[in-house]
Amino acid sequence: MVKFAYHASHEQFAPSALLGWAQKAEQAGFTAVTSSDHFHPWSERQGECGFAWSWLGAAMHATSLPFGVVCAPGQRYHPAIIAQAAATLGEMFSDRFWVALGTGQAMNEAITGQPWPIKAERNARLKECVDVIRALWAGETVTHHGLVQVEEAKLYSRPANPPRIMGAAITPKTAEWVGSWADGLITISHPHDKLREMVEAFRRGGGEHKPMYLKVQLSYAQDQETALHGAHDQWRTNIFESQVLSDFRIPSQFDAAATFVKPEDMYQYVRVSADPQQHIEWLQKDIELGFETISLHNVNREQQQFIEVFGEKVLPFLK
Repeated sequence: MVKFAYHASHEQFAPSALLGWAQKAEQAGFTAVTSSDHFHPWSERQGECGFAWSWLGAAMHATSLPFGVVCAPGQRYHPAIIAQAAATLGEMFSDRFWVALGTGQAMNEAITGQPWPIKAERNARLKECVDVIRALWAGETVTHHGLVQVEEAKLYSRPANPPRIMGAAITPKTAEWVGSWADGLITISHPHDKLREMVEAFRRGGGEHKPMYLKVQLSYAQDQETALHGAHDQWRTNIFESQVLSDFRIPSQFDAAATFVKPEDMYQYVRVSADPQQHIEWLQKDIELGFETISLHNVNREQQQFIEVFGEKVLPFLK
């Protein structure tokens, strides 16, 4: 059965508000929660950015759902720290936590003051981090000298079953690469043909029998104009090609780049509709592609209404 997750967007909302919405999402019939992990928001208008790992412990205690988080070890986070953080959640909440690892964005990772590497080097660094994390979860004492440095690290508190590591990808090239090493794929919503390309690339790279997760960017509201305005207000800074999203460093740069994005441009990047049936039809196509967990991110600010309406009029028709 497909799991439908509520996406907790730390860039847009205070952690306390997200905690309450995660609880309401469970009550409404959502069967999982996903979490972003940012240091900066995509826009000054969004105006929040709580620490995801603190929030995860509280939110998992306050609900009974499985949780996942997307993060980027290697610069802002040492891989041994991510291994320890994920192992702790896995030990406390058995078989309820997974982690998605990606190469990240400069807006979050470059705060360390270290140089921001080119994509090929970030890929190599990520793979080193994955190997370190898996070795630590296996109980090994790890010393590693490469793009990341580890000296005689060993985890003493580990879960019985290590968390699943999903590979984060937003291009077919990256999806094919993560198919060779990740336990599964997580990607974001694209037009159906492009999303099919992502699936095919992942399977071609080695992911044929591995799970796939999808984060859907949508905007639902009581009418189409409100839904479109909400998407434009909150998410127009996050529609650019991956090299732009990866290399800008501060929210004001994203705001400047989005100056000439018009409301109608959002239809290409966000599923904007005030009709629950339209969202059902879109999601049915995602299910047909083989995604087993679909995270629903309502990018506008109307979270309460979204949770209630989708719980009543969308999710029951997809389970």
